[in-house]
Amino acid sequence: MKLIFLGSGSAFTVNSSNYHSNMLLIDDTGAKLLIDCGSDARLSLAELGFTYKDIHDVYVSHLHADHVGGLEWLGFSSYFDPDCEKPNLYLHHSLETPLWENVLSGGMSSLQSHMADLSTYFKIHTIHDNEAFFWNKVRLQTVQTLHVMNGFKILPSFGLVFTVNDTKVFITTDTQFSPTQLGDFYEWADIIFQDCETANTMSGVHANYTELLTLTPEIRRKMWLYHYNPGPLPNAKKDGFCGFVVKGQVFGFG
Repeated sequence: MKLIFLGSGSAFTVNSSNYHSNMLLIDDTGAKLLIDCGSDARLSLAELGFTYKDIHDVYVSHLHADHVGGLEWLGFSSYFDPDCEKPNLYLHHSLETPLWENVLSGGMSSLQSHMADLSTYFKIHTIHDNEAFFWNKVRLQTVQTLHVMNGFKILPSFGLVFTVNDTKVFITTDTQFSPTQLGDFYEWADIIFQDCETANTMSGVHANYTELLTLTPEIRRKMWLYHYNPGPLPNAKKDGFCGFVVKGQVFGFG
């Protein structure tokens, strides 16, 4: 099984030198799970030779456009292709209603023949608190992260932990620097894919590189950094990290 990064950039990635940090988990049969489907997913998939016809399963972590902005393209493309079935859509139950009402319904609710809803385009698989979902015999557990505080409420956002061939993997997706909350998962994992902001000005909603430098050497040496800003990057390997993920990089779990 392998994990391919379609891109490794932040929401502000500006051109095809990088794309949004969406990923493909591909098993030994060639089946694919798309982890997030951002606005440029059709471009990043095409660069690797894939189309919507190759995507039968999608997991979305949260509702920012660099993670769900491509779902309209995927949903419409599959719906209007008679040879395609609805893609499976895996998401935490707290995301289902706002994904449709706040993100997709404006463009997708009206069809020529009838009013549509999310289930018109996708087979929905909701995940509840402290539950996992299975994809082709792989058990994927959602981990709530602290990404954005919306007034007095945390905006729902969920990373993933899973084990493949005895390799324990933690993908943070978008998260603030929160070692107290995520420390157990850092310790558990063999390899960590960590949201890493590299802008000089901290946004407060992503883990900044300078903050990640305060993690222990034991944690840094198994941590790959992604979701970074355009521009020059620090020397992550010199600072004890595995490095910065680059567009198209493949990680095998064998």
